[in-house]
Amino acid sequence: MYRINILCSTVLATALCAPAALAHHGWSEYDATKPLNLAGTIVESGYTQPHGYVLLQSADKRWHVVLAPPSRMEGRGLAQEALAAGAKVTVYGYPHRSKLDELRAERITVGDKTTELR
Repeated sequence: MYRINILCSTVLATALCAPAALAHHGWSEYDATKPLNLAGTIVESGYTQPHGYVLLQSADKRWHVVLAPPSRMEGRGLAQEALAAGAKVTVYGYPHRSKLDELRAERITVGDKTTELR
């Protein structure tokens, strides 16, 4: 009976962790040979796992910008409140190879503070 409980617990834990693992993407989807420096206004932001994000309205396009995990941003001094809608930011990063409106940020500048995200 003890072995069955252990087996069931292991199977349940694996099943619960699998969706999170599948949802995480590899960085090879982004083209590091074509860095972009975007300036714009935050329309929306999320301080979520596995990565934060901002929807950035640049002069000509709206971008989905993938940021670092919240714990890393917080540890480097980028508080959730700094990513409020309406904030003017500059983001340096790499475009997604197939999603033409997505960028993986290496660094973000809010006001006069630059935060390295990787």
